[in-house]
Amino acid sequence: MSSKEKPTLGGTRIKTRKRNIAAPLDPAAFADAVVQIYLDNVGDLELVAKNIESSDLNFSRYGDTFFEVVFTGGRTQPGTIKPDEGERHPYSIIECEAKREAILPSVIYIQKILRRRPFLIKNLENVMQRLLQSLELFEENERKKLAIFTALAFSQKLSGLPPETVFQPLLKDNLVAKGLVLSFITDFFKEYLVDNSLEDLISILKRGKVEDNLLDFFPPAKRSAEGFSEHFTKAELVPLVEYNEKKIFEVKLKEMKSALTTQIAEESDISEVIETVKQRVKDAKLPDIEVVRILWDVIMDAVQWSGKNQQQNANSALRQVKKWAKLLNSFCTSGKLQLELMYKVQMQCYEDAKLMKLFPEIVKSLYDQDVLAEDTILHWFLKGTNPKGRQTFVKALEPFVKWLEEAEEEE
Repeated sequence: MSSKEKPTLGGTRIKTRKRNIAAPLDPAAFADAVVQIYLDNVGDLELVAKNIESSDLNFSRYGDTFFEVVFTGGRTQPGTIKPDEGERHPYSIIECEAKREAILPSVIYIQKILRRRPFLIKNLENVMQRLLQSLELFEENERKKLAIFTALAFSQKLSGLPPETVFQPLLKDNLVAKGLVLSFITDFFKEYLVDNSLEDLISILKRGKVEDNLLDFFPPAKRSAEGFSEHFTKAELVPLVEYNEKKIFEVKLKEMKSALTTQIAEESDISEVIETVKQRVKDAKLPDIEVVRILWDVIMDAVQWSGKNQQQNANSALRQVKKWAKLLNSFCTSGKLQLELMYKVQMQCYEDAKLMKLFPEIVKSLYDQDVLAEDTILHWFLKGTNPKGRQTFVKALEPFVKWLEEAEEEE
């Protein structure tokens, strides 16, 4: 038999780690407490804010519930805006008048709360997203109140509320198709522009990633440039209409420039290029002056420049002018357009050091190719209005102008 002691069940007591026991969620009691603060202070938001700040309510746990009470007067049922059980108060954003002076105090009140409890901004985002995605459940007047609140929130720079929080939830197909989003966004634009500039509005739209997609707010049947202009003109938002038309115009110019760049790089037949330009001018209703500017830019952008070799650069530029002179000639059909081309040449030679000394040679080449008329050159020489490098270029062009005048006298 072994003399070793047998193990026994007695010994050191094993300590178990205490676990934190989570308190059960009770949003109803929290909501009732907040509602009672509103009722006790008869909706005086300054007093409500002071009482909320001094309370020991658990905002970190019930932030969403708090903003439900602020917007709707009490708790809402999950996934809807229908009132849930519990106390309610009549001083919510949805219950007040659809006027900025009635809603602004609520924006300022929320700003005060967020300054003391900045973590609540995420809860504000959550609740606003839910409300905006449920626009169809609100009455028209209630949707207008939400639009006014949203505009004032951005106008007052409400503690860093991200614009995408507002704009992205609106792009639900069913809300857009019913025209609810267009109505909301129109009210928002009108209210925001009372205190802010169009540039401020565009900045918000950019941050919300919708600046280039404003037509997405329109029902499919009205989703056109004409529909945009008609709707916002009727809503007395003409600056927005003008901004959109300018943006469309810039896109069309960019598209034409891209198409021309490809054709010239591929050395397409000039008649084919001319036809392309004419068709795009017709479709996009582009002004002749812009066409002339684009043509010159595209032609000169296609030149293969040779570093610091001035002579090679001069030869390349003049060869390009001669090659595409017929294209320029097709669209420089008046003295005004020819003068615009001269200003364009002047600006490029002024801004590009390697072209600075080429101005008179380019002008002479354009004259030789019948793109520029003698009267246009003399007008620029005597009365040109663009001051950029003018003295230098006038002096450089003097010999050629003198030759033109002498030739005219001989005739």
